[in-house]
Amino acid sequence: MSEDLLGRYRVLPYPLERTAGLDLFRMASRKHYVPVLLETDVSAARAAIARHKSEGEDLSFTAWVVACVAQAAAEHKRVHAVRKGRKLVVFDDVDAALAVYRRLADDESDERLPMPFVLRRANAKSVAEISDEVRRAQRQRLEPRQQWLEARGFAPPPWLLPLAFRTPVALRRWLYWDRLLGSPRRIKETMGTVMVTSVPLTSRSGGGGWGIPIAVHPLVVAIGAVGRRPGLVDDHVEPRDFVSLTVLFDHEVVDGVPVALFLKRLTQLMETAFGL
Repeated sequence: MSEDLLGRYRVLPYPLERTAGLDLFRMASRKHYVPVLLETDVSAARAAIARHKSEGEDLSFTAWVVACVAQAAAEHKRVHAVRKGRKLVVFDDVDAALAVYRRLADDESDERLPMPFVLRRANAKSVAEISDEVRRAQRQRLEPRQQWLEARGFAPPPWLLPLAFRTPVALRRWLYWDRLLGSPRRIKETMGTVMVTSVPLTSRSGGGGWGIPIAVHPLVVAIGAVGRRPGLVDDHVEPRDFVSLTVLFDHEVVDGVPVALFLKRLTQLMETAFGL
């Protein structure tokens, strides 16, 4: 009787490679984030990207958002600072972490994982340069067991991962995560100080669509749905494109005024199609 109620099903092994993600979720629970939900008019930017595409230059919308976030963070550096005990390390360069979904090189199943890579000095790069880097990451050849698209900083070598993932959580935390997250230098070199992620949402009704990400970076920006709805332009109402953004700030390192200034500048950059 119980088999009839269950119907047909399969039992699949839980991918060992997801262990790093589970560890990050545990680390993220210790962060004191303040989430801010925004809607920003990106009509001018989408029109500019479409124009570039018609001229043969295919620019990424996500890459453009990264350029805007990096520029705003470079102007308001406190938002991506890293705490080290009683000190605050404030970086000039904005290294932005992104993730692309890739199939594991030695996995015969269809298992795909978000593999992180870091855009170095994103604040000094054009939208075209960032677009090219994202596409190279999407095409990069993977080695067996590779989960980081670049082995920089404190990233463990691929051959060590199967052993590391089989160790107890407390040991992994002591050997790796505490050493990584306790060092501003290792954080900057290994994972950057800003994370930009996108949530695969759509909005046919024109309303917002936000996602609240889980992360450990000082500054996190999640790109949500883009919806078309009425907007006010020069005292006239007309159809406009709005993107939903979720911005997470580490309240241990930054407070209201720097956050407000960053958000104001980010909105200005995005509404004026910065870099396009």
